[in-house]
Formats: sequence, structure tokens, C-alpha cells
Amino acid sequence: MRHTKHVNNKAGFTLLETLVALAILAIALAAVLRATGAATNHAGDMRIRVLADWVAQNRLALHAARGDWIQVGIENGEETQAGVRLLWKEEIINTPNPAFRRIEVSVSDPAENGDHVLRQLSGYLVQVSRK
Repeated sequence: MRHTKHVNNKAGFTLLETLVALAILAIALAAVLRATGAATNHAGDMRIRVLADWVAQNRLALHAARGDWIQVGIENGEETQAGVRLLWKEEIINTPNPAFRRIEVSVSDPAENGDHVLRQLSGYLVQVSRK
């Protein structure tokens, strides 16, 4: 008598194995999409912060180039940089030396009602005697 072995060759995956593999793939893809979205938002935030920095630097450079001697107080305005409207605020403060005044320039996004400062720079104005 001959014994025949019955060999059960499985060809493929079971339904449960397929569902587990799909669940793992879905979780991985969701993580990739989330990281991509965060990177995109971060790039946009960095862009507007760079523009705000340029506005603040431009304000300080303007006063230095003109040799301005601005009265103590606060001045507000707006500037458009690369198509983006930004608000600036300059606070001019006396210093212990009467020939110097401190100027603090703050730049904010008008979409946030100017509450969130994107960039703040400080500098000094020097009173030059004109002959």
C-alpha cells in the first residue's frame, strides 16, 4: 500500500493578513501626509517671518540713512513686502545719553490684528549737529 501525503500549498494571503497589511500601510501614509503638511505650513511661516525681518531692517536703515532725529513716542504704519501687507510699530525711547535715542521696530501680521509680533529689532538714533 502506498501512502500519499496530502500537501496543502497555500497560494496567497488570507483576508486577515491582507487587512492587517492595509491598516499598516494606511497608518504609514497618514504619518507621511501629516509630516508633509507640517513642513508646508512651516515654510509659509518662515517666509512671512523673513519678510517681517526685511521690513524691520528697512525701517532702521531708512532712519540711519536720513539721519532722523524722531521725537519720543510711538509711530505706526504699514508696508508691503513681496505682495504681503505687514504692520510696523516704532517705539522711540530716550536713553541716559541725550544725543541717543533707542528705536524698537516691531512688525506684525494684520490678519492677526497686530497682536502677534513676527519680528522685533532695536537700534539707536544719533543726534548729529549740523553746521
